[in-house]
Amino acid sequence: MAVFGLVSAVAGFVKVRYLQDKAIIDNMVFRCHYRITSAILFACCIIVTANNLIGDPISCINDGAVPGHVINTYCWITYTFTLPGQHGRRMGTEVAHSGLGNDNQERTYHSYYQWVPFMLFFQGLLFYVPHWIWKNWEEGRMRMITEGMRGVSTASPAERKARHDRLAQYLYDSANTHNTYSFGYFICEALNFINVVGNIFFVDKFLGGAFLTYGSDVLRFSNMNQENRSDPMIEIFPRVTKCTFHKYGSSGSIQKHDALCVLALNILNEKIYIFLWFWFIILAVASGLAIVYSAAIVMMPTTREAVLRRRFRKADPGDVCNLIRRVQIGDFLMIHLLGQNLNVTSYGEMLHSFINMLDESRPISGDTPSAPSTLEMAPMYPAIEKYGKETET
Repeated sequence: MAVFGLVSAVAGFVKVRYLQDKAIIDNMVFRCHYRITSAILFACCIIVTANNLIGDPISCINDGAVPGHVINTYCWITYTFTLPGQHGRRMGTEVAHSGLGNDNQERTYHSYYQWVPFMLFFQGLLFYVPHWIWKNWEEGRMRMITEGMRGVSTASPAERKARHDRLAQYLYDSANTHNTYSFGYFICEALNFINVVGNIFFVDKFLGGAFLTYGSDVLRFSNMNQENRSDPMIEIFPRVTKCTFHKYGSSGSIQKHDALCVLALNILNEKIYIFLWFWFIILAVASGLAIVYSAAIVMMPTTREAVLRRRFRKADPGDVCNLIRRVQIGDFLMIHLLGQNLNVTSYGEMLHSFINMLDESRPISGDTPSAPSTLEMAPMYPAIEKYGKETET
């Protein structure tokens, strides 16, 4: 039960958050990195450190000349090894266990199991870093300007219209000043893609060059005949290995003691990393497509028109076209994020007000206003004091 209690501690990364509670400042792929992936990695870290699931992580047997707890501790803090030439042979007749046999062969040493929990925890932090950078860059602007407008509104029509006009006025006054805002977002989106691809090669290096083809090897193994297949999971995460312990004998000579070690922890490791292989591939593809989508938005005004028309369905196509050509990419990102935080009715009324302001003969102000402060918004939102400054995990 203690394990499930620990795992529940990371549930905050994936918990459902209502629009009125949290402002949305990114897209779904972005959230998959810092909420879902970080939660998965932290949960896996907790699982592999919960020894009561599988018993002792390593248990070695020897000829009895060395106490069991000594050989267990020694083999855990140093390394064990297997013989790659003995994989794929018939167990019980040709070899005792896969990867074991005559020691006078090439050896593959295994010491990664000591570091798996630290690696998983470190990777979880890496997937959270781009969100942390973007959250500090964004500085709560979206939360501030949509306070009292997210989710279902119970305000009167007159009060709701005043809020929409106030938000539209902010967009009008701050037009062409959000490019730095959008630059930070696109940089963090690129960091997500670099991070997931880098993690694939990072884990591959950690596992001795076996991770890049790990998932495909497992799929190929599952389709082979039972008699002719060698489990790649056992080759990378062996369940039985060898360990050599040296000590002085009664006459002062050096004695060699061989031990067979059962690595029960690898039952969990092999399942964790096969899941991570597929998840990282899916996430890398989704992140790459998100970057292509963002590049199309930046370089092609027609793409921005299509995105805005999909959310702002009641608008005249000419108004949407005029709006896209009068605002810069930073303003479009702000408008797009507003569409994720406001309901369809509020979003449409706000954009109508903004378009009407653009259609007036007055030129767009060149001043750079800041987002409305809580003090400025207090008359518009009488109950704003009760929200306070929120933090996001």
